[in-house]
Amino acid sequence: MPNNSTKILLLTTLVSGVLICVSSNSWIGAWMGLEINLMSFIPLMSNVKNMYNTEASLKYFIVQVLASATLLFMVVMKALTEDLFTLEGTTYTPMIICTPLLLKSGAAPLHWWFPGVMEGLSWENCALLMTVQKIAPLMLMSYLIEMNTFVLSIIVTSTIVGSIGGLNQTSLRKILTYSSINHTGWMLAALTTSENLWMVYFAIYSTLTLAVVSAIKLSGASFINQTLMNNKNITLMKFMMFTSLLSLAGLPPFLGFLPKWIIIQSMITNNLTPLATIMVVTSLITLYYYMKISYSSFMILNVEPKWNTKSNKIKTTSNISALALSTLSLTGMMICTIITNIN
Repeated sequence: MPNNSTKILLLTTLVSGVLICVSSNSWIGAWMGLEINLMSFIPLMSNVKNMYNTEASLKYFIVQVLASATLLFMVVMKALTEDLFTLEGTTYTPMIICTPLLLKSGAAPLHWWFPGVMEGLSWENCALLMTVQKIAPLMLMSYLIEMNTFVLSIIVTSTIVGSIGGLNQTSLRKILTYSSINHTGWMLAALTTSENLWMVYFAIYSTLTLAVVSAIKLSGASFINQTLMNNKNITLMKFMMFTSLLSLAGLPPFLGFLPKWIIIQSMITNNLTPLATIMVVTSLITLYYYMKISYSSFMILNVEPKWNTKSNKIKTTSNISALALSTLSLTGMMICTIITNIN
């Protein structure tokens, strides 16, 4: 927990906004939960000492307010023109209400604000933006979403943009951003199949994202070439970072492969084999740019500059949390398999 009491208060209201949104039985109540969540996150993002944080918080505020206003307008309009309670008017109703929620969650092609905002944030806020801030929009979409041409195009666009967009990036924050967009496509595919499957995917994705962010924060790197600057003596830190990255990409021995495996199986069962093929291929592309980060450091003849005097004195608590999350990403699939076989 942050030592600052203001941050603790804001984090509490942030989570309470998500809970209000998820547990609300009306669209106006859900909109209120989204607004409470937004008003709590903006002060957490902004920092008067850092110009990039202020710029990112302003971008995020404008985009989220646009999405919230659109959502409120759509809901009120549909309630006035159609049935006030069920919203079962036309086939376009789910599409119209899902669009601002897709903008909020950063799914392609409505992802244009996501990389710019992520680039100006601290690692803690990046983790919040990639995990907690996606819960409410995705949960609201789960009430409406069904597999049609609109949802199919969003899933395909998100997976393709998330994979190809990260290929030419050197910033670790932007690479994680495009990975998050790719995972959003997978989560939308899980939503069309089963709500429980989406929850499993999101829980594992959040765990792996926290593992990656905590490991990168320990190394102090912000760009790919800085990962080589870590001392060879701190091999554990490198091992944590790169195994967590490969797990997030969905390499089979790691935990990240488990939810993708379940989604692929359910999609083939539902006769969506072409979509599953596209998603698997794009996931392989994301694995390529993760390997680009980790390959040079996995080499035995890893070059380290002689002027590398970076201090690697790490806080014990941060080290333990990063190690615990990385261990979970390494052994989680094995544990899940054992539990499944026992039951």
